[in-house]
Amino acid sequence: MADSKRRTGSKEERLLILAIDIDNDLFRKTRITGPLIGKQQLLNGAEKLALADPEDPDSNTMFYAIKLYDELREDGYLVNVATVTGSELEGYHADAEIARQLDLVLEQNKSDACILVTDGASDQRIMPIINSRIKINSVQVVTLKQAESFENTYFTILEKLKEPHYSRIVFGLPALLLLLFAVSYLIGAGWVLPIAIIGFYLLIKGFGLEEGFLNSFKGFGFSVDRMSFAFYLSSLLFIVAGLFIAYGNYSSTMSVTSNKPLAITNTIEGFLVIVPIALILLLVGRIIDIRSTKHVFRTFKYGIYLGSSLILWVLLYSFTAWISAQIYFGQLLLFIILAIVFGIAISSFASFLRRRVLMSSKLNGKNVVNELGVMIGKITKVDVKRGKVIINTSFGNPVTYGVDRITEISDKVVIR
Repeated sequence: MADSKRRTGSKEERLLILAIDIDNDLFRKTRITGPLIGKQQLLNGAEKLALADPEDPDSNTMFYAIKLYDELREDGYLVNVATVTGSELEGYHADAEIARQLDLVLEQNKSDACILVTDGASDQRIMPIINSRIKINSVQVVTLKQAESFENTYFTILEKLKEPHYSRIVFGLPALLLLLFAVSYLIGAGWVLPIAIIGFYLLIKGFGLEEGFLNSFKGFGFSVDRMSFAFYLSSLLFIVAGLFIAYGNYSSTMSVTSNKPLAITNTIEGFLVIVPIALILLLVGRIIDIRSTKHVFRTFKYGIYLGSSLILWVLLYSFTAWISAQIYFGQLLLFIILAIVFGIAISSFASFLRRRVLMSSKLNGKNVVNELGVMIGKITKVDVKRGKVIINTSFGNPVTYGVDRITEISDKVVIR
């Protein structure tokens, strides 16, 4: 059953019937990669997906797209059909992959408008992405008729639990909590460590920082085939060592005094001894990965992160040393001033390098997109001295962005 939200359009328009598989069930269950273009490719993909999982709604979406394609061809419309797939990671990754595949489809099949065919689960999120590339004449929502019984609900839940996104929540989080309590019991930390970690997770979840926090880790290419793997692994080992040193400092301080503020200060100080090495190794590994992909502009960001992390370390370590009476107040002020000067130097050097790259790059006339792949416009002028780029939008209005917002320069310029 399908519900239409818009009209099909005139017969002079070149129509594209576009089926969406946002969580990429097609690849996960059949190893077929998107996009699929043309009736025969869609038919083969839908049949294999239906055989692999007869209850998957994405196969029905593709079958409906094929049915609609046949009907419109019989009515005399100029029509083609395609399927684009997202990512099982969902969120930004799925949106970016759909944007990339849609660009490929439109390069091969010039179309004036499209008919969007979905299962209704992701209309609001993907429609702006598609609408930025091609006009949407109609939205067809494909729904399955199911009996409302406890048995069907039970089996639906079982099927959902097989999907990675839901299994991580239902099984992964409780398993992690059990492991935390077990480790805490073995090291004698009681309830404090697991409760603190749970509180930290709820804080991230409550303020909506979870996706950004996870994406910061997904950006790291953990692979034994890469040189950066040794840096990432070493960084992790140093962080674990820092936690053990911090716990040892806390235990030794509490064994000789009941001064908890002093014990906490010594705990932080013990952890901070190792942190700079871990941060340097982590960020150097990331810079190696970025350089290998030739995304030069992103190396500036991680270089600034490296310098900022060292400045923060100097400040924290100085304050803990002052609180524990290891340095005088005058020495603390000196460290703060040096940290501020070092921070200004890092910022100035990063701006200088950005300008050098801009001067060597031919940006005029290049298309500009945001990180979701949505078209912004074309660059008309680059002001190297002010560190600005002027973009003429698709509506004819000039807008100005700072070079700090540029994250990638290739055939397109990506701006966050």
